[in-house]
Amino acid sequence: MSDTGRSWMTRLTDAVLDRAVWGAHTARDVAEEVKVALRAMATPGGMRGVAMETAWLTAHAVLYPWGAITEQLRTDGQFRHYRTDGLPPRQRGLMVSAMDAAGTPIVLVHGIGDNRSAFAVLSGALRRRGFGVVHAVNYSVLTALTGDVRRSAALLGAHIERICEQTGADQVHVVGHSLGGLIARYYVQRLHGDSRVRTLVTLGTPHSGTLAAYLLPTPLTKQLRPGSELLSELAEPCRPCRTRFVVVWSEMDQIIIPQRNARLEHSSLLVEEHQIRDSGHLSLPVDTRTLHVVATAITRSDDSVGHPIAAGGEACRPPEVTDGHS
Repeated sequence: MSDTGRSWMTRLTDAVLDRAVWGAHTARDVAEEVKVALRAMATPGGMRGVAMETAWLTAHAVLYPWGAITEQLRTDGQFRHYRTDGLPPRQRGLMVSAMDAAGTPIVLVHGIGDNRSAFAVLSGALRRRGFGVVHAVNYSVLTALTGDVRRSAALLGAHIERICEQTGADQVHVVGHSLGGLIARYYVQRLHGDSRVRTLVTLGTPHSGTLAAYLLPTPLTKQLRPGSELLSELAEPCRPCRTRFVVVWSEMDQIIIPQRNARLEHSSLLVEEHQIRDSGHLSLPVDTRTLHVVATAITRSDDSVGHPIAAGGEACRPPEVTDGHS
C-alpha cells in the first residue's frame, strides 16, 4: 500500500478516536480492521484491487457528467442489447432457462454523491446477459448534505411503483451500492417494499454504519454512524420479509470502516453473504465477481427455500408485544 493510503487510514482512525463516540467499537477493533485491510492490499490480488480502484476512479470521473442525465425507462424493444457471442455456452441459456428472471426489471441505486454512472459497466453487462429492463435511478447530488434515508426510501418506492406500472411487472430486483443499498433496505424492511422487491443485492453498504461518517457532520451522515437512531430502527425485530437479501462486502473497503459493518445479520431477513477480499469500495460495481453474484442471485431468485411470508401489509412491521415480554 502507498504511503498516501496508509496516512489516509491513519488520519481517519485518529479522527474517530478524537471524537470518542465509538459506542461498542474500541481502538483495538479498528486497529484489527486496519490490519486486515492492509494485509489484503499487500497481496497480489490486493495490488490489482488498488490498481482497479484507481483506474475506475479516473474512468468514473469522465463518465460522471453523462450519469447526471436522468435515464429514461424504455419498455419497448427491451432485449435489443442482448448478445450471446461473447458468453460461454452455459451463460447463453439465460433467456431460455430463466425467462422470468430475464423479464423482471432490475433497478440500480447508486451511493452517496454519485449518480447512475457508477453502474455503467454493470448495467451493460446485465443487458448483454439477457436481462431485459435494467434501469438506474438518480437521486439528488445534495443528498449527502440535506438528505434523509427514510425520505429517499419513500421516493425509491414511488419510483419502483412507476416502473411496475410501465412495464406490467409485479416485482423488481434491486442492486444498491453503498448508501443506495441502505435506502433500498429501509424501503423493503420498513415501508413494506418486500411486496415489490424480489431480490435486493447490496454492494459495500454500511448496514451497521461506518466510522467514516464522522468526517462529515450532516443529517444524512449522522444516520450512517454506528448505533444511530436509523440503524437501531433497522436492527429491531420485524416480521419476516419476502425479499431475499444478497450482501457483497470487501475486506479492502476503504469507506466502510470497520469493513465487517457491510455485513447484514438480522433474524427476520433471509441473507446470502459474499465476501471479496481485494476490491475497493468504488470498484465493487465493476468487479467481475460482483457481476457474477448479481446475475446468479437474480437468476435463481425463485428458490422456494426462505422465511415464512407475513400476510398483506403486516410484513416487516415490528411484532406485537404480548404478556409483557418482547
